[in-house]
Amino acid sequence: MSTAPRPDDRGRDRDEEGRARNARPRDGLGRPLPYGTEGVERQPEGVTRTPEETVAQAQALLDAGRPFHAHEVFEDAWKSGPEEERDLWKALAQLAVGLTHSARGNITGGARLLLRGAGAIGAGTWGERPHGIDLDGLVVWARELARSLEGDGPTIDAAEHAPRLRGAGSA
Repeated sequence: MSTAPRPDDRGRDRDEEGRARNARPRDGLGRPLPYGTEGVERQPEGVTRTPEETVAQAQALLDAGRPFHAHEVFEDAWKSGPEEERDLWKALAQLAVGLTHSARGNITGGARLLLRGAGAIGAGTWGERPHGIDLDGLVVWARELARSLEGDGPTIDAAEHAPRLRGAGSA
């Protein structure tokens, strides 16, 4: 059975089960583009990855200035991972969405999401470096970026401000 999006009788993209599946192309920050425009490759939904694969793929997307797409990788991890790690992956997704909003020009919303993600990481009980992730470094990164955005700062470059999930020396 195909789950490729197709328009319904009202012109909305739906899968075979009738769930919304927007087939519009998107830019690197996840913004919809007009149909027929070439966008960036979208992340497949519902992929189960190991934590190592999740972190590596999300980092590559962050480095490429595609935090919206990194958020989708983290979202897959929280939906398919063990219950005790779901809040970790949700918090990381919030950081990616905060960076997305900041790069799109929604400075206030971006800063709020960065701080919310940092707060969730700080409140977690996953240990010091779950899956090699530098949680302390991410909290510092998120708070510093949010502080730099205060007062309608300029739109930022997502790749230039991408966090290092495994710390300053990570690749």
